[in-house]
Amino acid sequence: MVSYWQIFLIFAKIGAFTIGGGIPMIAAIKSELVSRGWLKDEDFLDIITLAQSAPGLFAVNIAILTGYKLKGAKGSLTATIASCLPPFTILLLIAMFFTEFKDNEFVIRAFKGIRPVVVALIGVPMIDMIKATKMRWWSWLVWLSSMILVCFLKVSP
Repeated sequence: MVSYWQIFLIFAKIGAFTIGGGIPMIAAIKSELVSRGWLKDEDFLDIITLAQSAPGLFAVNIAILTGYKLKGAKGSLTATIASCLPPFTILLLIAMFFTEFKDNEFVIRAFKGIRPVVVALIGVPMIDMIKATKMRWWSWLVWLSSMILVCFLKVSP
């Protein structure tokens, strides 16, 4: 059985070490929770689908739904607080000291170096979810057509 403390530690770790919001969190959450046997792949896909369709921040929605699946309302609260606390603390510290370091060449290079990592953190879970959905040829056609319309022909989603 999963304890509240375990939920807190897992989500605090995920919140502290994922950069870029909810989508990069997908790989970390899947790695932590599915590999431990706390969630099944199907449950995880359901949570991602619900989190994306619900209003609010994607990362918070994932934490709420995952915590609820594991331990009910208290698990939901625990996961949410744990996933929000580290980024809040880090951003607070950055806001306090960033003006002193914003023009530092090392800081500028570090932020430029983080960009490809964020792209990979977003790309890998997307590929995993595409594989898990087992899309048919017509689904790919709809997806590709939508992407072309939105990206290249500037049709509003």
